[in-house]
Amino acid sequence: MSSRTLAGWGTAACAVLLLPLAACTTGHSGAGPSRAVPERSSGSATPGEVTVTATAAPERPVFRAPELDDGETLAGRRQPTSGNASFELGKGRRGDALVVHVRCEGRGSMYVVVRSVGVSFPVDCLAGQISSYENQLALTGADRGGTVSVSAPPAVRWSVTVGRGAPAPKGTDGGG
Repeated sequence: MSSRTLAGWGTAACAVLLLPLAACTTGHSGAGPSRAVPERSSGSATPGEVTVTATAAPERPVFRAPELDDGETLAGRRQPTSGNASFELGKGRRGDALVVHVRCEGRGSMYVVVRSVGVSFPVDCLAGQISSYENQLALTGADRGGTVSVSAPPAVRWSVTVGRGAPAPKGTDGGG
């Protein structure tokens, strides 16, 4: 939290600084020049001074690459970036599924292509929030190494983590 004491500005200081009116107090009488005085611990203003208190903005969540779920092993990862990029996937065990975890923020759509299994899918990203998606690909060839390519506009920040694990049982989310 930061705190400043301003003299002789009255309520106009709040409007100029875009602070809510409740954050300012004033007792300026308008009689003669004012002087700045140190802020008192009580936070009250005396005639001739304006106390402006600005609170820090709430912390935004840190944008990181998605984590793997329990039971998954890392096949490949691209740390947060924007625009178009590709990364390599390592080989896996026969019978494992690929699980593609995507995280993005910013308004726009990105397009993810997993070449080793011949799959592509769009991802819609929203302005002002971090969106997370997961796609399980229990397909022939999921154990092969390969490349993941992402096309995204510069306004979209994204990251992808690809894991390998046992396919989800049929009839559950992510299963065939």
